[in-house]
Amino acid sequence: MGTEEKQLTEKESLDLIAMMINKAKNAYYDTGVSSIMWGAVIAVCSLEKLAELQFGYRLPFDIFLLIFAAIIPQVFISIKEKKERPVKSYDDPYMDYIWLAFGICIFLLIFILNVIFNVWEPVAVEYGKLTNNKATSFREFSTPLLLMLYGLPTFITGAACKFRPMFWGGIFCWVCCVVTLFTNVKIDFLLMAASAVMAWLYPGIIIEKEYRQYKKEQVRTNV
Repeated sequence: MGTEEKQLTEKESLDLIAMMINKAKNAYYDTGVSSIMWGAVIAVCSLEKLAELQFGYRLPFDIFLLIFAAIIPQVFISIKEKKERPVKSYDDPYMDYIWLAFGICIFLLIFILNVIFNVWEPVAVEYGKLTNNKATSFREFSTPLLLMLYGLPTFITGAACKFRPMFWGGIFCWVCCVVTLFTNVKIDFLLMAASAVMAWLYPGIIIEKEYRQYKKEQVRTNV
């Protein structure tokens, strides 16, 4: 009787573990839309700045302002995903705070660089006149700093979630960060676009594909 009771308890334990694993698997909820959106926005902005330098024209506004405009749809996407997420994982708040801190750091970096550049840019213009070189805006030399920040939350998210495309995307950002120290501005923008694709756009497409497959399986299960 005691042996049978012990075997029943072990079976119940295994069933409980299996149920918890399935529950954790079903808790997965990330549509990949945010990653796709940010990867596309930053890649387009970088390529447009490259086109400005290559063909000698200027838009009446800084194309990178689209990054701040993208915050609005991001808020709605985040709210929608949180409402539809069936189970909240224990590490969700940590990931949320990591990406929130990343956004704040990007904003502060751009603000600090703009303050510095507004002071030193006249010096660059005068230097260009004296040396007969075309003076380039100091703002176009901020790429290594931005790529350094891009890699941080991407690498952490990829490592923590064991998602290799994002893990290697973060490393790719850091490699490009070092490379841009030794390349001209045009190459810098090209590498920034490539980093956005590798770190966010490509992983986002994979996540979105897996999410659609997950939803199909859920529909079949419910039927």
